[in-house]
Amino acid sequence: MNKQEHILARERIGKALFKLSAPAMVGMLVMALYNLVDTIFVGRGVGVLGIAGIAIVFPIQMIVMAIAQTVGVGGSSMISRFIGAQKKQEAEQVLGNIFLLVFWSSIIIMIGGLIFLRPLLTVFGATETIMPSAIAYARIILFGTVFFSFSMASNNVIRAEGNAKAAMITMLVGAVLNIILDPIFIFGFKMGIAGAAMATVISQAIAFSYIVYYFVSDKSMLRLHFKNTKPHMPYIKESLAVGSSSFVRMASGSAMALVLNNTLGIFGGDMAIAAFGIINRILAFVFMPVFGIVQGMQPIVGYNVGARVFDRVRHAIRLSINTTTGMSFAAFLILIIFPRQLLSIFSDDKNLLDLGTHAVRIIVIMLPTVGFQAVVSGMYQAMGRAKEALILSSLRQIILFIPLILLLPHFLGLNGVWYSFFIADFLAVLVTGWMYKRELREIIDKSI
Repeated sequence: MNKQEHILARERIGKALFKLSAPAMVGMLVMALYNLVDTIFVGRGVGVLGIAGIAIVFPIQMIVMAIAQTVGVGGSSMISRFIGAQKKQEAEQVLGNIFLLVFWSSIIIMIGGLIFLRPLLTVFGATETIMPSAIAYARIILFGTVFFSFSMASNNVIRAEGNAKAAMITMLVGAVLNIILDPIFIFGFKMGIAGAAMATVISQAIAFSYIVYYFVSDKSMLRLHFKNTKPHMPYIKESLAVGSSSFVRMASGSAMALVLNNTLGIFGGDMAIAAFGIINRILAFVFMPVFGIVQGMQPIVGYNVGARVFDRVRHAIRLSINTTTGMSFAAFLILIIFPRQLLSIFSDDKNLLDLGTHAVRIIVIMLPTVGFQAVVSGMYQAMGRAKEALILSSLRQIILFIPLILLLPHFLGLNGVWYSFFIADFLAVLVTGWMYKRELREIIDKSI
């Protein structure tokens, strides 16, 4: 048993969760920091319309992330269980199929996105004033689709084999380079919003190079073999089924952004779109440590489900819920007390600050429950329970939020948009709590 497998199988749960989560949290925080810094540079170098342009393009990037995460999360769940069952050959075959799916899906998205770019941006809420910035940013970003998709999917695989440090490095490489290159391209080369996109693509390409090196070297317990890129339909089907909850969560986020941007444009105009673009970046920074804990928990749960050690499964889940709830509550306090100070980092526009401050204080009311919701959804993914994970992923953003945002603004105006977040989270946590309580009883029964 190697060091990575020892962490999953025998390390004390608290220590194992820390070892696997800490690198994931650091990597994801740096990724979120890059998004924040990127928006700050665009806000200071281009202005409010530049921020709005990035917000309009973000749903397209979420579609790319959704597909990459579908393949990566679903495949890594299988890899964790295969490693736990001592089936290395099968795990390597899953790895090859992950790379195959990511490559072809990325090519299709890139070509389709470039051909239908203007109609897509219009659908996602771009106004005539925002459109030039959105096109300049999106055209370059789409060329980096392959690099970005490989990085996202591969990170899940690297964590699945217990090597959280390497997963952190892949995220750090891209994010740190992006932060360095942003001011060079935006201000130094005077490329504006196109410079922000160029910095992103170059950074992702370098991170992709490191990932390829990782899987063909001795750093990974799994090796990437060309023969394993031949399609194996049972693995492809299970990867897509288990990962479908990630797809629904992120694709529904894209659908939510589509509806949200259009609704904001109707009831609040370009300023409301820009304000939420900033709020969304801040919330992403808040959520990243939570998702880091979930990502650290998943290989522990997946491995021990495969090994049928259910006491460790239960302990890992409970500790993850306690930790993420504490983190979510701390973030809630900061955002509810200092919203204007945080928003002013991005822009000095008084109208934007007034609008954004009011919005934040409504949106974050249910923020303390986010950690619990994320852990339970991640728990079902790690256990290979595609149906339950899919239900939770689609519940908040599709089943609840979209109908609310289509309805409430007609009665409450722009405030109806902000209250939709609070009501959707409140109802979602009730359902999540009921499902978790039922699942916990089953895990306890298996432990006896």
